[in-house]
Order: sequence, then C-alpha cells, then structure tokens
Amino acid sequence: MTQKKKSAGKKVGHSGQSGPAHANRPKVRHIAEDTSTRPPLTTEGLEGAMRALELGLDRKALEPILLDVRELCSFCNYQLVLSGRSDRQVDAIADGISAGLKLEGLRSIGSEGARTGQWALLDYGDFVIHVFLHSAREHYDLEGLWSDAPRIPLDVPADARIPADETYDAVS
Repeated sequence: MTQKKKSAGKKVGHSGQSGPAHANRPKVRHIAEDTSTRPPLTTEGLEGAMRALELGLDRKALEPILLDVRELCSFCNYQLVLSGRSDRQVDAIADGISAGLKLEGLRSIGSEGARTGQWALLDYGDFVIHVFLHSAREHYDLEGLWSDAPRIPLDVPADARIPADETYDAVS
C-alpha cells in the first residue's frame, strides 16, 4: 500500500493537485447505503415467541396473533398478542408464560401492567408478549396499530377462538 505525502503548508485536493485553487473545494465522498436503519434479516425471537404461544394456550389464552414487526419496529422482531376471559385468567396466562420461559432459561427484561388483570406486557428483547382482557384488547386494537405487520401463520385450536357470533359479554 502506498501513502501520499502532504507538502508542508499545502492542501492536497481530490485530484492530487496542491494549491489554493483546490483548498476550498468541498470534499466529495461516496455515501454508502445506510443499513443502520434497516431491520436485521433475522428470526431471533421467533422460537421464544412460539414457545410463549404454547404456554399461553396451555392457560387457555384466546385469539392468538403473532406479528412479524422486524421491518416496522426497532425494539423487537415479533409481538405475540393473546386474550383472556377474565382478570384472573390474564394474570394466570402472563404468569404461566413467564414461569415456563424462565424454566427454559429465558428471562424477561421487563414487564408492565402486571397484576391489573386488564393487560400484561412481557418484554424478552427479540419478542414482546401482550396479554389482554379481551374487551381491553378490542379497545386498544394492537392488530390495527400494527396492520402493516405480516401475521405469522399459527395452528390455533378451536377452543382458543371466540366464535364470530359470540360477544365478549357472553364469554365473561
């Protein structure tokens, strides 16, 4: 590799010429495509989110949706949204997921809304879990907020679905 020597007191322009004519010329540099804002092409968090789904279904969670937010969100890759039929069930679902993942070596880095029975958020970094009382879920409409996020296809048992003709009041 060769190095160019700069003359003392003279500025060297882009063409290698020295002198005042090139001293005030703005430096032009090639700007590479900024990939720092592009989400990583990774599936990190998918396995944990799928395990959380299984644990939630074990606690009779309803209407699971798994959102792929990798291209829309900087703080996680996946968001799992679940419902419960009562305040106690929301807490039981969140506790069951947290305890089950902890046994498998996954610890949440934060949680919100716990013990209110209306909503719980469990943050695992690469994936986030929202457990709602179903009426609160309908009110906050995270699926609508993340409408641009692709849904991960899930094999959901029939008992985890609320029939279309059944209102929330009928299931509480």
